[in-house]
Amino acid sequence: MEEPQRGIRALYTASTVTIYQAYSPAIGLPAVREGRFPATWKRDRMTWIKPSFLWMMYRCGWGTKEGQETVLAVEIKREGFEWALRNACLSHYVRGLHENQAAWKRELRHAPTRVQWDPERDLRLAPLRYRSLQLGLAGEAAARYADEWIVGIEDVTPLAREVHARVRAGELDRALALLPEERPYPLAGHVLGHLRA
Repeated sequence: MEEPQRGIRALYTASTVTIYQAYSPAIGLPAVREGRFPATWKRDRMTWIKPSFLWMMYRCGWGTKEGQETVLAVEIKREGFEWALRNACLSHYVRGLHENQAAWKRELRHAPTRVQWDPERDLRLAPLRYRSLQLGLAGEAAARYADEWIVGIEDVTPLAREVHARVRAGELDRALALLPEERPYPLAGHVLGHLRA
């Protein structure tokens, strides 16, 4: 079956969705231990969450990039995730969707979240033809994420290392079998309708 050009694929349950982030051990390890981000986590800056494990691996270099050595799987409430989508603005201007660039910039300033579609990645982290979601949370959205939406935080750095080791060894089938089971995420039309031209 052909993948949609833009889609959300995620590991999810009836009430939660798993997203990925990567942090330094100083933030990541206390977050895992406490089940919430430590006081040193900066609430005043935008935080980007990604439902795609392989896109996160591309972003953090399998957990090898400086400041991104601890890869977290953060299970959050679906109601929070969908609130973020409903209140999002696209991270870039689209003719036909926005009245003009000035209107888009106004929307961007006021929206608590932003949506960005980036090429999905394969096991070798090469770009695929379809795109996956990155969701930026700022202000109210970042506070809700940290204080209300988190159900659990797991350190998946060992998984990232194991998948990477299998890929490096050319054992792609074994690597694929280790990946989280991401499926198309079901969304009512109104949740992302305002972001489609």
